[in-house]
Amino acid sequence: MQLFYNSNLDLSISQFTFPAEESKHIVKVLRKKEGDMVYITNGVGYIFDARIIVADPKRCKVEIVNTTKKHPKRYHLHMVVAPTKMNDRFEWFLEKATEIGVHEITPIICDRSERKVIKQERMQKVIQSAMKQSLQAYLPKLNKAISFKDYMKEPQDGLLFIAHCDDGEKMELKRRVAPDKDITILIGPEGDFSGKEIDTALKTGFLPVSLGENRLRTETAAIFACTVVTIINNG
Repeated sequence: MQLFYNSNLDLSISQFTFPAEESKHIVKVLRKKEGDMVYITNGVGYIFDARIIVADPKRCKVEIVNTTKKHPKRYHLHMVVAPTKMNDRFEWFLEKATEIGVHEITPIICDRSERKVIKQERMQKVIQSAMKQSLQAYLPKLNKAISFKDYMKEPQDGLLFIAHCDDGEKMELKRRVAPDKDITILIGPEGDFSGKEIDTALKTGFLPVSLGENRLRTETAAIFACTVVTIINNG
């Protein structure tokens, strides 16, 4: 099964024409022909089973023959992560977090961030590709990059955690996470959060957590945190 994505699909649509690039992929690469089935998600929980009625490599047309609604998870995982200096490492995080099952991602610009600008469109494509590859019906929400200071002004709810490298009492993340609870986890840049940022987060209600004895890269820490939350909720 290969999954395609189009955000415009809804229950009112009975026929759909793929754009040129995807039409070429379906007809020329996958060698699909009239009568073959393809599958599409709109990223908000629906999987559409579609039969090809026009196998044109420029305008492949399908008819929707069945629709399935995938129920959302009972928890919401929001990863707030500082972009890494190397772009490909942050893209790797986006890809793997999507495959694991993150629901929302916010790039956060911190005092020690070496990368302060991200390519939103490029990052969105990485997430879409990972969603399709992992056959998921929900597209994670990618928020625009925001400064740490401004993010701390936003309303917060659910379980709030910050993973940092400073000394102090911390409980392991796996002992803090509770099933079926909304969770937000802050992961800092390569140079970690500044002392001021840590103090601000703690005063805002974020609890300090440990991700283990080893010091992890930003993207590794973020993936580890995603995995812990997912295992506890799906175990």
